[in-house]
Parts: sequence; structure tokens; C-alpha cells
Amino acid sequence: MSQRLLRRHVLITGGGGGIGLAIAESCIAEGARVTVVDLAPTPPQAVLALQSTHAAALRYVAADITDTADVRRMLAEAQSHAGPVHTLINNAAVFDLAPLLECDEASFDRLFNINVKAMFFVMQALLRHMVQAATPGASVINMASQAGRRGEALVAHYCATKAAVISYTQSAALAMAPHGIRVNAISPGVVDTPMWDQVDALFARHEQLSPGEKKRRVGAAVPLGRMGVPRDIAGAAVFLASDEARYITAQTLNVDGGNVMS
Repeated sequence: MSQRLLRRHVLITGGGGGIGLAIAESCIAEGARVTVVDLAPTPPQAVLALQSTHAAALRYVAADITDTADVRRMLAEAQSHAGPVHTLINNAAVFDLAPLLECDEASFDRLFNINVKAMFFVMQALLRHMVQAATPGASVINMASQAGRRGEALVAHYCATKAAVISYTQSAALAMAPHGIRVNAISPGVVDTPMWDQVDALFARHEQLSPGEKKRRVGAAVPLGRMGVPRDIAGAAVFLASDEARYITAQTLNVDGGNVMS
């Protein structure tokens, strides 16, 4: 292994499973110290399993990222354990299916509070520390989605949150460029994760499909012929966090098997 992230501290929100946990595993393999942040008060079993073999490299911090005071506490705890954060992976997000004419305020507010507002204030908190500490090689990677690249009739509010992530990424990159801090985003396509199992169940109820049918259809529609797996996204995250991407900022990298061309 090339150890591209040796002696770096990577903080990952929404790291308790799926894409976030795969990124944690890949970053550890590349030499990083990793802080995984999630809402559960105790580490999920998948995190405990990774800790069992990488105890020195991995720490779990429970936090509610919609609470700015808790974000400050989380950051202080993470940095007291592993030092200044070199890379933030802003991965936490939620999904809901709501046809345009049926979307209610509760669903709208929940998605925007977590996917946009919390994403922004976590990024802001980390960037303040990075600027103050003049952290070498500092970067932020926000998790967008192919849904932010194009509209979807049944998930308009989710699409809007991910479009906002892309826009905030571009603005933050310009603001942070004078400080040498890079800000990019990753736009995953359909990725086989526990979250997509929930998406499949929502579509099954709405479209009267059998369980697993939506996943089968979207996977078959991908030009490369399959859904992504978390490791596909993790590889992109490691690249963007590494010095190999030192001249890349303000970009959104599509990792979607060819679903979106840009």
C-alpha cells in the first residue's frame, strides 16, 4: 500500500456504515488516523469490527451534527485524540421519497437541516480550525449525488439538497483557495448500501414493486451495468484527500458508472 495519507487525520461524518465506513477503512489502509462521527451513542457493530483490528488508528465520536454546539464538542474531542484534522469527509445525509405535490414541511425541513444546513456548519467549523492552524494539505470533500446533477420527479427536495452541496462546494473552494485549502465534492451514482435498501423499500411501496426490484432496475440502467459499491466511492475520496489531487479544487467528481456526463 502506498500510504498516501500517512500521518494525516481524516474526520468522516456519517461514518457508521455504508460509504462513510468504506472511506474510513480505505483511509486507514493509506496510513491515516480516522475519526468516525455518527449519531448512534455507541459505535455500530461495523465500526467496532474495524476498531478491533485498527484500534490505534480509528476513533468513534457520537454527535448530532444538526447541533452546532455538539459539532464544536465533536471537533474538540476528535482533535484532542488525533491532532488537527487534515481532511473532512462531509458524508452524513438522509433521504426521503415525496412526490412534488405531496412533499410536506416535515420531510423538506429534515432533509435540508441535515443534508444542507448541518453540512455547511460542519464544514465551516472545520475550515475555521484549518485556517487558524494553517494545516498543511488541508481539504474538504463534500458528498453530493447524481441527484444534485439532474432532477428526479419523486425526490425533488432531495435533489435540491444535493445541488446545494455542489454549489456550497464551489463557493467554499473559492473562499479557501487563498489559504491553500482545497474543497471538492464527490457525486456518487446508485451505490449498494443500507441507505439504498431503504430507498428500494420506499420505491417498492410507491410504485408497487417487489423488494429489490428497484435496485435491479437502476443497476441494469447504469452504462457499466451495475450499481456501485462503497469501495468505488472510497477510492475517489482517498485520491481527492491525497497530494495526487493537490491542484484540484472546486470540482465535483462523478463516480456513477457513466450515469451522468459532465
